[in-house]
Amino acid sequence: MIRYLRYALLAVLAISLLTVALANRAPVTLKALPDDLAAFSGLGWQIELPLYLVIFASILVGVLIGFVWEWFREHKHRALASTKTREVSKLERELAVMRDTKPEPQDDVLALLDQRKAG
Repeated sequence: MIRYLRYALLAVLAISLLTVALANRAPVTLKALPDDLAAFSGLGWQIELPLYLVIFASILVGVLIGFVWEWFREHKHRALASTKTREVSKLERELAVMRDTKPEPQDDVLALLDQRKAG
């Protein structure tokens, strides 16, 4: 059921994006600098693109900036988790070593009782 719901949502999204693209086919001119500044600096770079391409590219760039921003913001949490994971692994290894080594009896009476239980 969830799979069909996901397909339905993807279809609605695709139809919506297609509708936006068809409604915004007119070309627009993207300029690197305003006209006065471009004339002053001699850098008059510009390109003509369909408006829907500019809209979709802007959305994509915004999402990518958001992902990168969050990745940097959560770095301290990932570093802390990594440190704690290494610490837990070290403690688990120490515990395994402690379980594998049989403690030597501290008292002769306890040693005799242990031998009696084993034999």
